[in-house]
Formats: sequence, C-alpha cells, structure tokens
Amino acid sequence: AAAMEEPAGAAPGPPPAEHQREGEGEDEEALHVAKRRKVLCSEFAAVTSSDAAVARRFLAGSDWHLERALNAYFDPPRDTEAAPGGAAPACADTGSCIDLTADATTSNAGVNSENSPQKEDDSNFSLITWNIDGLDLGNLKDRARGVCTYLALYSPDVVFLQEVIPPYLPLLQMKAGNYTIIPGSIDEYFTAVMLKKSRVKLLKHEIIPFPTTAMKRNLLVVHVSISGIELCLMTSHLESTKNHSKERIKQLQIVLNEMQKESETTTVIFGGDTNLRDSEVTKLGNLPDSIKDVWEFLGKPQHCRYTWDTQSNTNLNAAYKCKMRFDRIYFRPAAEGGHFIPRSMDLIGLEKLECGRFPSDHWGILCNFDVVL
Repeated sequence: AAAMEEPAGAAPGPPPAEHQREGEGEDEEALHVAKRRKVLCSEFAAVTSSDAAVARRFLAGSDWHLERALNAYFDPPRDTEAAPGGAAPACADTGSCIDLTADATTSNAGVNSENSPQKEDDSNFSLITWNIDGLDLGNLKDRARGVCTYLALYSPDVVFLQEVIPPYLPLLQMKAGNYTIIPGSIDEYFTAVMLKKSRVKLLKHEIIPFPTTAMKRNLLVVHVSISGIELCLMTSHLESTKNHSKERIKQLQIVLNEMQKESETTTVIFGGDTNLRDSEVTKLGNLPDSIKDVWEFLGKPQHCRYTWDTQSNTNLNAAYKCKMRFDRIYFRPAAEGGHFIPRSMDLIGLEKLECGRFPSDHWGILCNFDVVL
C-alpha cells in the first residue's frame, strides 16, 4: 500500500447530498482518494515526527507516493551537504533533511576493521540486538554514530537491529564495510541483520510477513554458516504498545512456530524488540520446551533484566517511570552436532553521548555464546 501512487492535486471533500446521485461513482472515487491521502499523511507524519502540513507538502510534491516523499524528506539537496570536515547541514537538527553520512569517514572510529584484522576465536560467538530508535529524529546523526561506535567496540559476529530508517543504511554501509547488511524492508522503518564477513557466511534469507500487523512488522530469517556449523538467525520488532497485546501474542506464536520448523540439526537464535510483557508469554502457555529464553537460561541476571527503563534512560523525557524487559533473545539448541551455548549477557548503550542523550531509548543486549564444535 505504501508504494501506491495517487494523481496529484488537492483531494475534494465529500460532495453535497443533492449531487450525490449524479456521477456517484466519481464522488465515491474522490472520497476514496481523500481518505487514502489522509492515511498517507498520517503514515508520513508518524515516520518523520512531522505535522500534517509538512506531510501534505512532501506527499503532494511526490505525486502522493509515500516512499518517494520519505526519500525527499530524508535526503538533503546536494548543495546543502557539508564540506569534508565541516559542520552538518543546517537543516539536520530540524529533521527537514537527514544525511547521516555527511562528514562521516571509515576511520578507526568506524566498525570497519579490515585494516587491523583480529584473530577470530572459533570457540566464541557474539551477538548484539538493539532497537536503535531511528524514528526519533532528535540528535539522530550523533546517536547513529554512537551506535556505530558501540558496534566497533564490541565487533560482534552478528547484529540484529530494529527501527532502522532508510538514511541509516548508507551510514552502516560506510562505517561497517566488514559486515553484510540484510534489511527486512526498505520502507519507512524496519529491522536489519548484520553479519561479520570474516566469520559468518550467508547462505539464504527470507522475510515472513505478519498477516494482521497494523505497524508493518515482519520476521526476518537469515541462514548462515559459522566455522562450518549451520545456524538460523531471526529478528523482529513485535507490535508495540499495551493496546496491541492480542496482535503481539499472534506474532510471537508465528516466531515460535518458525523456530520449531527449522531442522533439528540447526541451532536457531531469535533476538529483537518483542515489546512483550511476561503475562503475554504465560497467556500463550509459556515457551515450548525446546526453546529457551537466554536471560532465564543464564539464571535471570538482574543487571541485564530491563532493556527499556525510563528512569535510567532519559531520551523520552517521560513523566512516568517504567521498567520493561522488551528486548529478548530466544534460542533452540541443535539436537546434535555443533552447539551454541549462551555464556553471558550484558546491556550496552548505557553511556550518554556528547549531545547529552543516549544512542537509543532502549539499551542494547550483548550476548556471548560458547561454540562447541
């Protein structure tokens, strides 16, 4: 629906009652167009955190094509880009244009460590999952680079990201040249999986839709090989907010079904922003016996329990104080052959950046596994 094109021009409102019979088909069409444009404006405003007037201006200028309008909003005109080493475009802070790669380099600050190859440890496997809150345009450039700095610091084998927006991809490609990046979509906001090229071989990937999502959510499944052992990786951003509990539980059921469908000889690891409350997992009858919640498997370590904490994380300036374990990692061990066994879990992104904000309103999770060949 997002790619649907509409004819340009202002949409007429509902016609007066006395004229409804004449050209009723045309009137219905006009009403449909008006409603569709209203929906497009809402979607645009939600993704860009702008108002209806801004949404209407960009959409009208893009023939009511949502993806084109978002690209126009996020991509700065060439002549406003900063000179190398200079300041960011003046419009960057207002969100009227975003180029996360302006003044970015592939220096040692980046994730690209091809010039200083580290010896890979075949007995260890590391993974980061993080909702990077790309939908918050405040200090986006600083926060995006903060995320890249953390990825460089930990150099994980695999990264699961949620709430990635289109401008993020060129920055990740520039800063993380030693990773293969697989996005779960390219529209509005989406998930992505990053695989360290020196360690992880991509075999295949697929996107499994959530049929009744109202928030464009899906399940990204990536099959890889590490040290000759096949591994199935999955990430998702399950339906948000308390009110969408029913849909979220349906989505969790799809995830668990897909994990169980995989060959018993393959270890399956799922990680992402589940938005889950413990009561919702209970409502589903808890996890199947073959699938473990890594945090629970490790003995419920309290230091990494809450991944969304409005008391410690001030990015949202929330008046309420709330702590939730929204971000979770599940694994289904292989029945035989090579095994991945969770060893440790820690939170990352806990330090404020120079701009005075954290990289995201979520903490990231760093998880280390022992690899038994």
